[in-house]
Amino acid sequence: MAIRVVRLGTPRAADEGLRIGTVRRPPRGVPKAEFSKRDFYDTWLPTVAPSQAVMDIAHAAKTDQDWANFFRHYRSEMKAPDAVHAIALLAALSHSTHFSVGCYCENEAHCHRHALRQLLQAAGAAMRE
Repeated sequence: MAIRVVRLGTPRAADEGLRIGTVRRPPRGVPKAEFSKRDFYDTWLPTVAPSQAVMDIAHAAKTDQDWANFFRHYRSEMKAPDAVHAIALLAALSHSTHFSVGCYCENEAHCHRHALRQLLQAAGAAMRE
C-alpha cells in the first residue's frame, strides 16, 4: 500500500486507487460530475494546496532562487495545524491502501507536489513511483 504522486488529468496507472486533488481550484471548464471520469480527481483536498498568494509567487518564478522562495513559502503554510493533520492522515492511510495525490502542473520540479512528496515522506508515508 502506498501513495503515488501524479499530474491530474493524466491517465491513471494500474492499481492507482483513489485520486485526490491537492489543488486550490477545480479544473476549469470541466463539469463536477466529470472530474473523476476525465482523470482529474475523485475527491478534493485543498488543505494541502498552496494559497493563492503562494501560487502568485510560483507564477512569477523565473530563477532557481524564485522557485526556492516558492517552496519555502509553501512549506511554511504546511506547518498550519490543518495541513499538518491532513499530511499525517495521508501518511497513515498510505500503509493500508493505494491512492494518489496530485496537481495540474506539467513539471513536478516546479510544482507544490514536489514538496508535498517530501512532506509525506517525512511524515512516514509509504510512497510509490
